[in-house]
Amino acid sequence: MAELTLGKALGAGLRRAMLDDDKVVLLGEDIGKLGGVFRITDGLLDEFGAARVIDTPLAESGIVGAAVGLAFRGYRPVVEIQFDGFVYPAFDQIVSQVAKLHYRTQGRVKMPITIRIPWAGGIGAAEHHSESPEAYFVHTAGLRVIAVSNPEDAYRSLRQAIASDDPVIFFEPKRLYHHKGEVDLDAPLADAPPMGLARVVRAGNDATLIAYGAMVSTALQAAEAAEDDGISLEVIDLRSLSPVDYDSVAASVRKTGRVVVAHEASREAGVAAEVIASITERCFEYLESAPLRVTGHDVPYPPAKLEKYHLPDLDRLLDAVDRVLDRPNSLTGADA
Repeated sequence: MAELTLGKALGAGLRRAMLDDDKVVLLGEDIGKLGGVFRITDGLLDEFGAARVIDTPLAESGIVGAAVGLAFRGYRPVVEIQFDGFVYPAFDQIVSQVAKLHYRTQGRVKMPITIRIPWAGGIGAAEHHSESPEAYFVHTAGLRVIAVSNPEDAYRSLRQAIASDDPVIFFEPKRLYHHKGEVDLDAPLADAPPMGLARVVRAGNDATLIAYGAMVSTALQAAEAAEDDGISLEVIDLRSLSPVDYDSVAASVRKTGRVVVAHEASREAGVAAEVIASITERCFEYLESAPLRVTGHDVPYPPAKLEKYHLPDLDRLLDAVDRVLDRPNSLTGADA
């Protein structure tokens, strides 16, 4: 076992994938000599050369379009979008080509493209550098959407994404890039949990708290704080946003009867809304109270000095837990 930051674990995952398959190529802005803005690809240019670690022009649509061509020729391109807010120029390529080519060729063409996106807030960045665009891609049929929350999962899931024949949108919570954890660099990939499987990260009985990405850490903090009041919260890391592992989610909700779903993205038509609708369809007779969402606000991402008011925090999560448990002294309203 090695103790690595999430960023280093991602770099190790890229390196291992490139060693395992010489058809894996990396494309992105400043990923070569600079090693990427967050240094995820640091050292890979020296090891694998400019033919496999490709510094591209500042043109996201062109980057993803080139990846489509490479996939047609049998390569496994891994695209780095420098910041989450920069993915929008590539949106047409992703939803019109990457997501659809396998389907509309009746399976004859595969699109084994992994699109890595440093994602979400919490680092005090400038405008267009702290977005949460996951709902756009979850809504797009033909894409897998993954959001990691810790170094071990980042290492394994990135390797699985690159090895998959499906196109994968791979969200990396940038505020966790420097968080450390143990990573088994030698474990066979075949022994890793499936990429689409949710994970119970803390067992509990009174309510289910569902999160993904950096919000998993906040959910765990909420569970620890609630324990001081005698409340037992089960915390689930979704890991995969499309498809969602509803079997694991439903098993937890049927046990606890109460659920709170949290994410940084805005509330309207977000991932939490879909998860809650699906939980209601599958578990209605088990629910003891209406499920609640704790999300970012329905505003463009605020300036850095105000982002702490936008991001769901410990107090907002605990308030929602109080409401699903019908505890006194909680705020009013349907959603946090």
